[in-house]
Amino acid sequence: MTEYLQVSTATETKQQAIDLAGPAVQKKLAAGAQIIGPVTSVFWHLGEYGTGEEWQVLLKTTAGRYPELEAYLLAGHPWENPEVCAVPITQGADRCLQWVRDSVEGA
Repeated sequence: MTEYLQVSTATETKQQAIDLAGPAVQKKLAAGAQIIGPVTSVFWHLGEYGTGEEWQVLLKTTAGRYPELEAYLLAGHPWENPEVCAVPITQGADRCLQWVRDSVEGA
């Protein structure tokens, strides 16, 4: 069985999120992406506590495509050290999971 993932990152602006998500989907690294925001983030960065407004990007892919998606996100992200995290999708509607698989396989 194919393993499915939801990959997340965040950007400072909505346009940066669109610019990052669009090519990821066009290159079939992800089946689709949702951009959510603005969201408020609370974090530690460079030893300092902070808050900020960000735009969250959620991408659906397979475990097999994850390494390429991660490399793309790290290379194309406007931040030097962006958050890129993946969580497994352990359950999902069969047709939805088939769509993810069909969208990224054979690319």
